[in-house]
Amino acid sequence: MNSMPTAALRSPDTVLDAVRLDALDATRAFALLLGVVFHASLSFVPVFMGWAVQDVSTSPWVTGFTTVSHSFRMELFFLLAGFLARNTVQRRGAREFLRTRLIRMGIPFLFGWFLLRPLLVSGWIVGSMGLRGTVDVPGALWGGVLSLSNLPIGLYTGTHLWFLYYLALITGIAVGVRWLLSGTAAGRESWSRRADAMMAWIASTPGSILWLAIPTAVLLGFMQGWSVDTPDRSLRPHLPVLLLYGGCFGLGWMLGRQRDLLARFAKVTPMRILIACLGIGAVLWLGALERDPAHPRYLAAHVGYAMAYALTLWSLVFLTLGIFGKWCSRPNAAVRYVADSSYWMYLIHLPIVLWLQVAVAEWALHWSLKLTFVSVVTVGMALLTYDLGVRSTRIGQILNGRRRDRVLIPWLLGRRVPRTAACGPLPCG
Repeated sequence: MNSMPTAALRSPDTVLDAVRLDALDATRAFALLLGVVFHASLSFVPVFMGWAVQDVSTSPWVTGFTTVSHSFRMELFFLLAGFLARNTVQRRGAREFLRTRLIRMGIPFLFGWFLLRPLLVSGWIVGSMGLRGTVDVPGALWGGVLSLSNLPIGLYTGTHLWFLYYLALITGIAVGVRWLLSGTAAGRESWSRRADAMMAWIASTPGSILWLAIPTAVLLGFMQGWSVDTPDRSLRPHLPVLLLYGGCFGLGWMLGRQRDLLARFAKVTPMRILIACLGIGAVLWLGALERDPAHPRYLAAHVGYAMAYALTLWSLVFLTLGIFGKWCSRPNAAVRYVADSSYWMYLIHLPIVLWLQVAVAEWALHWSLKLTFVSVVTVGMALLTYDLGVRSTRIGQILNGRRRDRVLIPWLLGRRVPRTAACGPLPCG
């Protein structure tokens, strides 16, 4: 019952290609939606962290949420991207895979950056104005447009599109490594046997999470902060971040080679839940010392934090896969629709979040009400724009590989929705 009960995970590739992996659909949608709520919560953190605005209502509970959600959501996303990428390479070949990846990542990165960056910068400008008590919305918008004239200075700062850049880098590296290792049939077979044996050994080892946590903790030691850095300052790759997300992508790729191992990794067990709870507790406790370098046990706290963070990361990644594998393995039109829209939703959510945070910052309401408002309105606007201007258009074809019938707008108008509208093939990560 605890293993992922999706029959397709144990089926031959020919069968897998004809179905959607509904559990992974749900997991991918969850990871990206969690990112929306994560960004929506940053203005409610009690300690000012350089965000565009700080709300008048804050809570340490929000600090705990942001710490825990940040510990595994992007790692989960890159693992799923690797799993789905390997499936695409097997079906279409490396050349076609690279062509489609270039379209799906390159076009949104370039056009999205030039369209979204002015809105993001203007959000930061109006947030600063709000702290001074004077808000000039037209001036903030114009300042966002003018920021494009400063290129390449501040190319990434304040944006969230770095994930596309790193996904493109890691994808290119993965295909390059695959090409180097498959120079001859004998070499390819030898490498495949060794890699499969290593993955099977890790999956069958009781302390499998520990084998993943140790190198992760080492990489955390090279970050500028105690947790995983956000590499949004330069096009020069942040090597520790690249290795961490590349490792997650590679693990997903290897699990795509042996899909039956995914059920072993994604087990929901009492021990794994206990490790996650203890890891979260240690991270929240030790994290309070990060801002006190003069503490006599600062170094020991840093080392303990890195190991606890790494154990939390991998526990939550596999628990999330196991939970969605258990409860979301059957086809569900709503889940598939959200999964299809999640890429678009994540691309456009941050400007909406910033402007809504600025709008509610001075409201005399509890932080939980405002966080819920910002999150729900952001998701609602993203879904509406997706259904109205993306899903059935050329943009939807670029993002998801094909156009699909609208669902939300016809439903809101009381029209019948086509039964196949939300049942297209799984968009590969």
